[in-house]
This record gives sequence, structure tokens and C-alpha cells, in this order.
Amino acid sequence: MTLEQRPHHKFWPKRLPHSITVPAVSLWHNLKTAAERYPDNNALVFFGRVTSYRELASQVERLAGTLHALGVKRGDRVLLDMQNCPQLVIAHFAILRANAVVVPVNPMNRAEELKHYITDADAKVAITTGDLAGELAKASDALPEGERLSRMIVTQFTDAFDPGVTGDDAPAPAWVDWLGTRHPLPALAGGEVMAWTEALETSHPVPEHVVGANDMALLPYTSGTTGLPKGCIHHHSSLMHNALSGVLWGCAHSEVVVLAVVPMFHITGVVSMMHTAILAAATLVIMPRWDRDVAGRLISRWKVSSWTNIPTMVIDLMASPHFASYDLSSLSYIGGGGAAMPQAVAQRLQDQFGLKYQEGYGLTETAAPSHSNPAEHPKQQCLGIPFMSTDARVVDPDTLKELPPGESGEIIIHGPEVFQGYWKRPEATAAAFVEFEGKRFFRSGDMGRMDEEGYFFITDRLKRMINASGFKVWPAEVELLMFRHPAIQEACVISTKDAYRGESVKAVVVLRATHKDTTAQQIIDWCRENMAVYKIPRQVQFVDALPKSGSGKVMWRLLQEAENA
Repeated sequence: MTLEQRPHHKFWPKRLPHSITVPAVSLWHNLKTAAERYPDNNALVFFGRVTSYRELASQVERLAGTLHALGVKRGDRVLLDMQNCPQLVIAHFAILRANAVVVPVNPMNRAEELKHYITDADAKVAITTGDLAGELAKASDALPEGERLSRMIVTQFTDAFDPGVTGDDAPAPAWVDWLGTRHPLPALAGGEVMAWTEALETSHPVPEHVVGANDMALLPYTSGTTGLPKGCIHHHSSLMHNALSGVLWGCAHSEVVVLAVVPMFHITGVVSMMHTAILAAATLVIMPRWDRDVAGRLISRWKVSSWTNIPTMVIDLMASPHFASYDLSSLSYIGGGGAAMPQAVAQRLQDQFGLKYQEGYGLTETAAPSHSNPAEHPKQQCLGIPFMSTDARVVDPDTLKELPPGESGEIIIHGPEVFQGYWKRPEATAAAFVEFEGKRFFRSGDMGRMDEEGYFFITDRLKRMINASGFKVWPAEVELLMFRHPAIQEACVISTKDAYRGESVKAVVVLRATHKDTTAQQIIDWCRENMAVYKIPRQVQFVDALPKSGSGKVMWRLLQEAENA
């Protein structure tokens, strides 16, 4: 069956082709064009301070000139270690403008973790914020001479907003000291540190822009089940494909206002939010981290029309005691991935606001979406259908034989958004790809199934499965069922050792504030009434919060490791 004959094309948006031709230019051209066409459009909004597209492009050019003067050359990797802020967008595009490669780093990383990103990426220059600069310098200083950073550019949050701002544009009270403090520049062993303001005030000549579609643009790192994080080589073309597909799929345009709260070190924030918005000349209303009431105020204040998120954010916002006071009427698109949206929450969005939550699926290796739900025909708790220009199949992970609809297997993906391979990891690259029907498919490592209509559903990670007396239990399925319990705000299912069954199901649960008197036995009894007996949690542990990554995903492995210990 060819790409043109897949079952999901019956539900394909009639306004769109099945595949697209991607502009044969670098990503910098998207910002350059937006600034030429819409110079006075709001590009960035950060706690009341607005940056136009003209101003954004100008700052990018100035910083690119400084990077060039610091010795950054074509193909060099530059670390970008920041929470969401205007400087992150400026720095990201300045690195691309200077013909270099962005290495996005999770700002939650500590020095011991940061050393790997410096040495593995062979980075000599880093751009960061004052609150993180000391940790980055500590990481560099601990490395052998010759492997350290030689230059660091450091910005303060107050370079981008007035800390005295009040009203709906004000940051959360808990953020005031964090955002408003100006940190002294750290020393860098064997290197130099430059303030952001100095880097933008200089007038170094900007290098000729010589990179194109087939040059590396991004080196994001992804963690596997074992070993250190691996860099994923993405060319301008793979990111451009998903940015343009995102614009077409989501009907994005220059009047769209995006709530930019998904972290822009994460592939979804980089591609599905930032690059898609810049290509469309849309407005990014930037949040440095999640706070439900700040989000509610900003959506109301700036008439946000598009919100890409993690489902836990929506659940949290709707649980706010101030939720009824927020005006969400401007929202026309809401969607995301990383976890399934509980059906009850999705139904409330549709019933109360007329919004269909559009779930999608992707990985760092696929430049965010490889699957998405069409707005015209979405399904709840579903990954969606293969994205534009994309072929995806479900195969037996051992034999690599394609499985019929309804059977669970490994999802494999072929398309222009798929990465080139792992940086410096030829063996890992070879293991990540398989030839199928004469094409190179990426092995996602995720278990899923496809229904008769061509929609994909996750069952779980290939390695995350509970074997209870021979019955295979997929934790994601149990979690989705448990979300229906009125007392459960969040749940994470892990395995626990069982002398008789080998493994049993354990649920780590966060109770809603209104149901704190709920007992473990009550939840187990409810599960017994609502799911097959082998799926029922034999143990329920209550916690105040589940551990989450910087991108908002529940870190189930931490809970599993604690249980195993």
C-alpha cells in the first residue's frame, strides 16, 4: 500500500495535499521574510514588553555579528541554555544566521550533566541567563583544558522586561525575585564572559549567510533507556518541513497569537511553536515556566488564539480557583502531546468552549510531529494520522513484519522530518533505522496500534510494560482509565515485584484537593469495577506531586527506579 493509498487519507483535510515541497533555504530566511513583510507585527511579548519583527530581526543580525567576531564559523555548535524568554528566540536565530548549529540545553541540568553537552557537541561558545551561568561555568571549568568553553554570553531576564510591570502582564509573585535579580557575570577558566547588552551593542559585520537546506541547524539531545543523551542531527530541511506543515495544518497566519509556554529547549517548543510561529509571522506571548494563573491572565489579556501544551497544563489551569474569571473565548486551537489527554477533560473543553483538543505525536528524532489529528476529524486519546509527507507503520518489534489494524507493535516512521542520525554514534544510528518496502524507516521504540481508519494509538514505550502472570499490562492504558476516577488528578502506573505473579501493577496517585479523604482501597475497588482484573493496581501510593521533566512529561522512570530500589 503506497503513501497515496493509506486508510487515513479518507479523513485527510480536503484543503491540503498529502505531501508538500519544502523551501530550499535555511530557517533564517523565515524570520528575514517575516520582518520584511510584517515589520510592525508583534513578534514577541514578554511581561508587557513588545518586540516587533523589525526589532527582532535587527537584534538577531547584531548578535550574529558578535558570534562571528568571537570565532563562530559555519557548522560550529553553540550551546543555548535558557528558560523561555525573548533572548532565547533572538539567540536561536542569531546562531542560525551566523551559519552555526543550535544545541538546545535543558535549563534544569546541573554542572555534572552539562559537561556532556559541552564535550560531546564540541561546543566552544554558550549563550545563557544569569541564573544559569554559574552552573555552566562550573561545568566548563571542571573539564580538561582544550575541552572547555572559550566564550560565554550572559543575559539577565531584566534585559527583556520591566520588573515593575503590574496588572495582567505581571509575572507570578513567586517569580519576581528570580526574574528581577541581576546576577554578576561568572569567571570562565581559560575563557571570556560577555554581557548580553554588550553583545548587542557592538557593530561587528555580519557574515555572509551561506548555509542552506542540507546543512545542520539543530543538535537536540535525547535520552534513551541506557547511556548518556545522544545528539540528534537535524538539517534545516527537516525542521522547515514540520514548521511549514504546522502552518498549513493549523491554518496559521500573521494574526495568530501563540501562548509560548512549552519549553523552547524541547523539540516541540522549538519546531511546533517557535519556528511555526516565526514562519507565519505570528506573535509569541512568552512564559518562562508554567503557572496556571499567569497563563489564564495572558490568554485573556493578549487574546491568545493558539496554545500548544502538555495535557497536564490544561488539567492544572481548569483546576484553578480563578478559572471562571479567565476569558478563553479567543482560543481557536488547543492541542499538544507528550501524554494522552484524559477523555473527561477533552470533553469538558469541547462542551464548555467548543474546542477540540488536537493530540499529536512525535519525538526529538522526528522534529516533533510525525502524527497529528486533523481538526476536521480528531479522535480523543489518539496520536492522530501520519503527518504531511509521512509514512508510518506498526510492525512486530522482533520480526519487523507489518501488523494488521488493532494489533500492538512498534511504530516506525519515514518522512522528510526524520533526523539524519545520532551525532558521533554510527552504531546507534544503524540500530535506529530499518529498511522497509525499500525505504529507510526510523524505529520509534514506542508501542502502538493502528485502527481500521488509519489512526494511531499509543500503547506504551517498548521497554515500559508490566508482565503480570503472563498478562501484558500497558501502563498508559491503565493511567487513562484511572483519570476517570473523580478523586484522581494525576496517576502514574509502574510495576512492583510480586512473589506469585512476577510483577504487579502499582499506581502512584495525586488526589484532587476536594477528595483528599479518598482511600487506596476505594480506588482499588473502583478499578475493579472499571478494568480487567489483571490491570487493577494491587498497590496505590499517594503523593503530593508526580516528578516531571522540564517539558512537563511525567518521569515514570524515576518512580520505577525508586520502586525497584
